[in-house]
Amino acid sequence: QVQLVESGGGLVQTGDSLTLSCKASGFYNAIAWFRQAPGKEREGISCINRSDGTKYLANSVRGRSTISRDNDKDTVSLRMDSVTPEDTAVYYCAADSMLYCDNDWLQDHKMSPKDFTSWGQGTQVTVSS
Repeated sequence: QVQLVESGGGLVQTGDSLTLSCKASGFYNAIAWFRQAPGKEREGISCINRSDGTKYLANSVRGRSTISRDNDKDTVSLRMDSVTPEDTAVYYCAADSMLYCDNDWLQDHKMSPKDFTSWGQGTQVTVSS
């Protein structure tokens, strides 16, 4: 089992940058960020593999976001630039001990919440217009 704690959410303005952090305790390979806005399905937006360090960013955040891992602190961070109200959602950190996020495969497929066994409580991000 993996314990995950998110931080960094809050109220920001359109065009701002924000950094979300996920502190992980326990064994995992894939660790990812999902978000869920009211009335919408949970959307996988980023993933990083502990095994080889490969990263994935969904089209909705690609080009303006960076996912990184601090091995010393066992923390995964997601930086998002140029946020808009479309980014308003609850952001969740998720992890799985066996899952591998294949960047090539994910170009044509969506990340599934069903593939992740451990979840954080979520952190609210609200972007004002």
